[in-house]
Amino acid sequence: MASNMDREMILADFQACTGIENIDEAITLLEQNNWDLVAAINGVIPQENGILRSDYGGEPISGPAFDPASHPAPAPAPAPSSSSAFRPVMPSRQIVERQPRMLDFRVEYRDRNVDVVLEDSCTVGEIKQILENELQIPVSKMLLKGWKTGDVEDSTVLKSLHLPKNNSLYVLTPDLPPPSSSSHAGPFSALQESLNQNFMLIITHREVQREYNLNFSGSSTIQEVKRNVYDLTSIPVRHQLWEGWPTSATDDSMCLAESGLSYPCHRLTVGRRSSPAQTREQSEEQSTDVHMVSDSDGDDFEDASEFGVDDGEVFGMASSALRKSPMMPENAENEGDALLQFTAEFSSRYGDCHPVFFIGSLEATFQEAFYVKARDRKLLAVYLHHDESVLTNVFCSQMLCAESIVSYLSQNFITWAWDLTKDANRARFLTMCNRHFGSVVAQTIRTQKTDQFPLFLIIMGKRSSNEVLNVIQGNTTVDELMMRLMAAMEIFTAQQQEDIKDEDEREARENVKREQDEAYRLSLEADRAKREAHEREMAEQFRLEQIRKEQEEEREAIRLSLEQALPPEPKEENAEPVSKLRIRTPSGEFLERRFLASNKLQIVFDFVASKGFPWDEFKLLSTFPRRDPI
Repeated sequence: MASNMDREMILADFQACTGIENIDEAITLLEQNNWDLVAAINGVIPQENGILRSDYGGEPISGPAFDPASHPAPAPAPAPSSSSAFRPVMPSRQIVERQPRMLDFRVEYRDRNVDVVLEDSCTVGEIKQILENELQIPVSKMLLKGWKTGDVEDSTVLKSLHLPKNNSLYVLTPDLPPPSSSSHAGPFSALQESLNQNFMLIITHREVQREYNLNFSGSSTIQEVKRNVYDLTSIPVRHQLWEGWPTSATDDSMCLAESGLSYPCHRLTVGRRSSPAQTREQSEEQSTDVHMVSDSDGDDFEDASEFGVDDGEVFGMASSALRKSPMMPENAENEGDALLQFTAEFSSRYGDCHPVFFIGSLEATFQEAFYVKARDRKLLAVYLHHDESVLTNVFCSQMLCAESIVSYLSQNFITWAWDLTKDANRARFLTMCNRHFGSVVAQTIRTQKTDQFPLFLIIMGKRSSNEVLNVIQGNTTVDELMMRLMAAMEIFTAQQQEDIKDEDEREARENVKREQDEAYRLSLEADRAKREAHEREMAEQFRLEQIRKEQEEEREAIRLSLEQALPPEPKEENAEPVSKLRIRTPSGEFLERRFLASNKLQIVFDFVASKGFPWDEFKLLSTFPRRDPI
């Protein structure tokens, strides 16, 4: 059987050769082939119909396909360690076909449950097609909910979601009417309706007697409520002591719609539970058990004393080894949930005075520490825990939880943690380490022995890549740990000052460019305003000119009509009396015309108007005596 170190090397080489990033899938394929690297690779990437030729030019050796139901073959001898992902191997005598991974889905719809079993190579749309036949619901009207990764597309391959073997989903049909009779409505129909309802939670903070009114949708989880309460009361979720939750609310992952809360309002009370240290002291005072120590146990304690380990450390190691709760769950799908358990278990073991571990993925930690403004950047401290190391208990309780270390880390570092006790978690971190820090750092951590843990990695973000400044092993002291943290901080501060200078210069250049762009924009707006004003002026002149022309045309038309309407001028020898009038215009010219004495005065006005002097603009006055005839 290959050792743990050999398996880690085989796992890393297998992932490098096949490109499979899912550690669970990689381990499953290797276990199916008894950790035979060549057979596993042939199962994923068959070469020449599944037969791997020898690297030494021999003929291909074929054999029967591997059958998982058969008895496992003897494990091959461990391959020689090498830094390369490709090592000389002997030809395999097995032709391995990759076994499909079957996934079980229990799908709820109103009062029905449908069990669906599919290979992980199928898509979400194929599940809907099966449900269409079972539930008689068109795929276009069907919403498949319950995915832990959020909403997915019909074309999404199940393998890419990294699902566990057993899964629970539910179907929503918002476009379809509910059942006509309430007697036929199942419990899931009521749940579907309550998912869209809003719950008013009236939460009383016991210590300060303050009341909070919080609105949550029915699809929100109890865990989300507790996290929101932490933001309001500063009581961590692990220290919250609740009263008022229904007896059916047994799991923090349960949504409010199915937890049994009163609708539309529900009253709850929250307080702070006693610290783990006080709980341990109380339990020690109440304990009256007497433990007998055999001679062999005494010898063990003497041996421990010879190597410089006191009784307290031995008892600490023993209690740590006997703990049932691991620091981190194995094969956790969500890194944030894994770190929540890590923080809770760390506080339970070593008390509340400890570094604040960032809850989230390693990529999110980089965003928080490195990808902000230069003045806000911090160093990243990655704590790598290992429960099987004899140094872990002393390092955590006496150094990592020292007030000076905790204070310095909280001010200058973003701290992230991971547990390497389980093989799957160790392989998962090595994959992350190889992706983010390079193969050299990953190989350094891979070659560390168990007794050299825990490790403390000090990482500084750079423009091109992340640089590991220091790797601190568990066999150190508080003073040495503080000195190495301060030394890393000096390097970071010098780099940070350069980054701040570059950022300020870049912002200054951007400000100048922004001001130039603004001045150019204002200039364009001024030119556009002038052009628009000129255009408006030209348009107004054109409009006035048109009005003037229309008025002149109108006056000319009136003049012509008056001129045509005038009676003919009488002759001087006319039998009727004739008056000859001489009219002087404002320009000094004279208008002369003969009129019959019997003509009305209006004919004189019409005559003057026909010459271009309308009566509404000019007056006709007699010279002597001077008077207005109107």
